[in-house]
Amino acid sequence: MTSSPFSRRGFLQTTALASLASSLPAAQAATANLPGTPTPVGDTVLRWLDGQAPARFEGCTLGVPWPRGQLRLPAGQAPAFRLAKQPVQSWPLAYWPDGSLKWTAHAVAGGLPAGELKLEQGQPAPGGVTVRQTATRIVVSAGDLTWTVPTRGEALIAEATRAGRVTLKNLKLVALRQDGADPELDGQVARQAFTSKVNTVTVEQQGPVRAVLKLDGTHSGNGRDWLPFSVRLYFYAGSESVRIVHSFVWDGDPAKDFIAGLGVTAQVPMTNASHDRHVRFSGEGVGVWGEAVRPVTGLRRDPGQAYKDAQVAGQALPPLSGMDKRVSDRLALIPEWNDFSLSQANADGFTLTKRTQAGQAWIAANGGSRCKGLVYAGGAAGGVALGLKDFWQRAPVRLDVRGAAGELAEVTAWLYSPSAPAMDMRSYRSPAGMDTHEKQIEGLNITYEDYEPGWDSSVGVARTSELQLWVLGATPTHQAFSDMARQVAQPARLVLSPQRLHAAGVFGDWDPASTGSPARQLIEERLTLQLDQYLREVEQHRWYGFWNYGDVMHAYDVDRHMWRYDIGGYAWDNSELSTDMWLWYSFLRTGRADVFRLAEAMTRHTGEVDVYHLGRFKGFGTRHGVQHWSDSSKQPRISNAAYRRFYFYLTADERCGDLIRELLESDADIAKVDISRKLARNAAPPEASGLPGVGFGTTWGSWIAAWLTEWERTGDRRWRDKLVMGMQSIGELKRRWFAGGAPYDARTGRFAGPGDGVSISHLNGVFGVIEMSSELLTLLDVPAYRRAWLEYCRYYNAPRAEIAALLGRDPGGRGLGDTGSRMTAYAAFQERDRALALRAWREFFASRALRGGGATRQIGGVDAIRPLVEQPAISTNDSAQWGLAAIQNLALIGDTLDEAARAAGLTRP
Repeated sequence: MTSSPFSRRGFLQTTALASLASSLPAAQAATANLPGTPTPVGDTVLRWLDGQAPARFEGCTLGVPWPRGQLRLPAGQAPAFRLAKQPVQSWPLAYWPDGSLKWTAHAVAGGLPAGELKLEQGQPAPGGVTVRQTATRIVVSAGDLTWTVPTRGEALIAEATRAGRVTLKNLKLVALRQDGADPELDGQVARQAFTSKVNTVTVEQQGPVRAVLKLDGTHSGNGRDWLPFSVRLYFYAGSESVRIVHSFVWDGDPAKDFIAGLGVTAQVPMTNASHDRHVRFSGEGVGVWGEAVRPVTGLRRDPGQAYKDAQVAGQALPPLSGMDKRVSDRLALIPEWNDFSLSQANADGFTLTKRTQAGQAWIAANGGSRCKGLVYAGGAAGGVALGLKDFWQRAPVRLDVRGAAGELAEVTAWLYSPSAPAMDMRSYRSPAGMDTHEKQIEGLNITYEDYEPGWDSSVGVARTSELQLWVLGATPTHQAFSDMARQVAQPARLVLSPQRLHAAGVFGDWDPASTGSPARQLIEERLTLQLDQYLREVEQHRWYGFWNYGDVMHAYDVDRHMWRYDIGGYAWDNSELSTDMWLWYSFLRTGRADVFRLAEAMTRHTGEVDVYHLGRFKGFGTRHGVQHWSDSSKQPRISNAAYRRFYFYLTADERCGDLIRELLESDADIAKVDISRKLARNAAPPEASGLPGVGFGTTWGSWIAAWLTEWERTGDRRWRDKLVMGMQSIGELKRRWFAGGAPYDARTGRFAGPGDGVSISHLNGVFGVIEMSSELLTLLDVPAYRRAWLEYCRYYNAPRAEIAALLGRDPGGRGLGDTGSRMTAYAAFQERDRALALRAWREFFASRALRGGGATRQIGGVDAIRPLVEQPAISTNDSAQWGLAAIQNLALIGDTLDEAARAAGLTRP
């Protein structure tokens, strides 16, 4: 539901709109998007993302939005919600400006709930997670599980007990470093080992359903501390596992430091006899590879069926006194298999090997295509399972068991495999004579790459990985282990329907997908085609790997039938033109699980890999390029928090929240990184009084999402005031939004100067400022900005005569008119202008995306619309921006679509 008193779906049907050009009275227009009486939502019923209940559920957390004014909390109280008989823990996530709850977060206990999952106010069922803290350790208990976390030192978890038995010891991080990338070229390279050194532990939540511990530190060894990490441990009531979210920042020397392995490892006490010790690996699909350390199957002599059945099932063998003595007397002669490795070298194949001990040969045990990423070591008395999410997608990766025949086995999930060539963080290219800005601009004009020596550094990029760690009281059955592997690969999530999300009035202008008319059906078909295409492209072109997974390519080479992975700025997309936002709006309106997972992977990638988290470029992101950090254009438009807000609010993900908070002070550093240094001076924003020139769209428009989110989360008016100052000062400039940019004071958030010049860029509106302005104008009453924004929306795509009448001349620079149609649509909706709405659809129908990217003619005739649903996209920019324009136009002016389509000849009368 919108908070405007006029519904998006019905505003054009009123009798008052018969006029082709009517507008609200000025006083009413100034507050048209501010709240009226809150509209209560219906029942809040949670549903499974994949459409059905999973076989196993380890708990999860989700965000739930509420209409403005509907829910309020008494001072000092936490929200109380119940979810049938399932324990749930709730807390506020964000507030509306009137202090009512905008988003609440809900942690749902593990164990499969029965019946309808209806969330409603009331006292929840009890949880059972407790946290006890001393100066040296933190103890988390849940059921018969107890986890001990030291406050400092090497171990993330010192030990875990199950029903009093120590089942896990010394969970820690490991890293391997070497001096060169390729032993054949760099000579003999020695590897150095580093382990985690925890400096601080913060208890972020302490039950009763969920406890969260945040551990910060570095990898330490060989007289060096580096690779800073942040690890969160999530403990849920009703779960046998802990969820691990592992984030690290690359801070090495790319010329000297080559990561040869990066992993998480734990020790497993092995107390059973070796024939009662078991190893499990997940395989393809539902497959499980499971064997004993000392097998009793397949022998020359038969021990008896009961013994074989027990071992295959992972159970203790019956008393050996009943075994055939020809076997029992010779058990010690059967080799014990000590070490096991499953290596996924790439997205298409894994191998499984084992050996009896160090110094002996490895033998091939099995293999396949795509492993789900779970390993187990233990015995009939219990053991440990460790899984890595996105296992084959992040290859090269590896799972190891070492020492299974000894007293302490080690289980390791390698986030980056030691079997692979060492990680090479150097730039892919040399300067090649491009030592001046003039030469670099010439290079830009041929490869679309903005190259500059020293600005292609990887130092400061980050990566987050997710793992699941089980402490079990017995070896799991093959079926249970397969269900666990599915939980690792595709964690079960609870979500809301598109209709329930939309009813809360969050995330601006969108509505649930609908095929209620022929014209709308065509657009919906095209939206679906584009989503399906990108899901296929990821798979077909293998856009996988440790640093790559989650991103897509920028543009396609139709001559060699390959995405332009090696051509400068046409390679990795790096959020260019808001690809992340397109995917998230697509999920909001469809609820598709595959779209959620692609958007999730992209958020994990673009917020970490494409953004700098320390060093000279901290807070800036890197423009699209051959490597995610290789382009020298470092800009806020890539680090933009608007691309992370969806995932943060839908999942309450703390790491995502950290990334948004990292950006709060980025505007203070804008003078340190001159993002316009290669532009002609007369094209750059003006500078006055020593203040840096800042563009409204690609720069200021990329900061505001972080400030808005912080204000919503905390109520801190500092960030609200900074938003208002920027909005008000833009509205006070002579040319308002058409000034394009102005000198900016980071201390106050205000723009300075007369703003009497005119500067228009087609990029101003395509990095989230359209969506964020729509949200801001429903939250803040800044009439000057509202007038300035509506003026810009109305005139950006206006005929030349109209914009010349406004500005004195046609300034040019108004590209991407089809995607800018959503600005026209916004003005039409806000000003209740039917003629303007029809103009917006004409602009949209002229889309390059509708024409497959190549043609220049206007679409006309029924047959000409077929490329809308048949032509594959060849530009991610076109796909993302067309998708956003379609989504927002349908939400704002959908009631005029059929009329506009008939006028354009897109549907038959």
